[in-house]
Amino acid sequence: MAKQSLRSMYSEQQTESFPTNMEISFYDDERRQTLVYEKVEWVVQDELRGLRYGENPDQEAALYRLVNGNLQLGEVECIAPGRHLASDMELLQSGKHPGKINITDTDSALNILRYFHDKPAAVIIKHNNPCGVALGESIYDAYLRAFLADRVAAFGGVVALNRECDVETAEQIAASYCEVVAAPEYAPGVVDVFERRKNLRVVRIANIDRLQEYVGQRVIEARSLIDGGMALQWSYRPQLLEAGQLTPAETTHKGVEYRIQRAPSPQEREDMVFGWLVESGVTSNSVLYVKDGVTLAIGAGEQDRVGVARIARDKAYRNMRERVAHERYECSYDALEGDERAAWIASEVQHARGGLYGATMVSDAFFPFRDGIEVGLHEGVTAVLQPGGSMRDFESIEACNEYGATMCFTGQRSFRH
Repeated sequence: MAKQSLRSMYSEQQTESFPTNMEISFYDDERRQTLVYEKVEWVVQDELRGLRYGENPDQEAALYRLVNGNLQLGEVECIAPGRHLASDMELLQSGKHPGKINITDTDSALNILRYFHDKPAAVIIKHNNPCGVALGESIYDAYLRAFLADRVAAFGGVVALNRECDVETAEQIAASYCEVVAAPEYAPGVVDVFERRKNLRVVRIANIDRLQEYVGQRVIEARSLIDGGMALQWSYRPQLLEAGQLTPAETTHKGVEYRIQRAPSPQEREDMVFGWLVESGVTSNSVLYVKDGVTLAIGAGEQDRVGVARIARDKAYRNMRERVAHERYECSYDALEGDERAAWIASEVQHARGGLYGATMVSDAFFPFRDGIEVGLHEGVTAVLQPGGSMRDFESIEACNEYGATMCFTGQRSFRH
């Protein structure tokens, strides 16, 4: 994006402190390109309302959708206007009308969901990070797996589904608390179920049915600086890995060749691909564990990689304790404190190493030392996927071989901040 400036021009008509329409112009050596936006508002209790507030109640905010213009810089072209998703929600039940976090969390869910269209899939987002992501044989199965992946973190989150929400799934969603449910369509009777949750926002986004068309599409991402400046970048585009093409990692160090001794199994390959696409929607530094098309634990937003590997490991133990308590006794694990059933669950989870036996460990950047990978290997992880490129990749290869695990490199970093 060399040699370009950014200018915003606001219309005369104002609603609160934000304009009704907005134009943003990009300039390069050849031409001026202008993007035109309109403010998004909903009819709530017979009043026209925009965003409720920003990240905090004392921050005013507004949502805009792109209605005209397109930006092309070199070989990269911004997504065309009119192909709306999170910026054009149809509000079926408002509860409290949406705030900024509701919109951005829904958008984060769609960013992950777009990669999974062949099977029913569910994504639960909280504070811009996934709590649970799962594929299933039905949308009910996908949602339940995603919810039980981390039911503690899912409290108050955003649920996004890539299939019509049926009554059975709605009943399961309504049994816990969430802020937003987003789906391409709702079966008859579903909204009646959701009415039990008065503050729940129920939104229909028809283009979820066409999410696969958004794979590879790019938009301009902007970060405002403290001095009013802006840092711009094209949105990230993860490699679409093919399970059959993943090859065991290898590297050369001081003239010595190091290779992974065991190739991934078919299921490990599938989990590598699944985990890599989920990883693209997780805040860095991050490490996650997946198994059989569901996330077991997600560690996000930490400063060191070995630390986030440990955090995700500990969450896997907690998540499994909660999952067993919920499935077996329909209560939280903490509610069983002092009960012999809690001791039984704790023993079972310890024996299963938090469900990590046979799991796949995925990292958004290389492991600089073997200690990060060993966190997962010690718990029974059998497969690792990471970008590679560290000076000490040979140490990670040695660690995997010592534990009988396999590992592949993507060759692409997947940072998200």
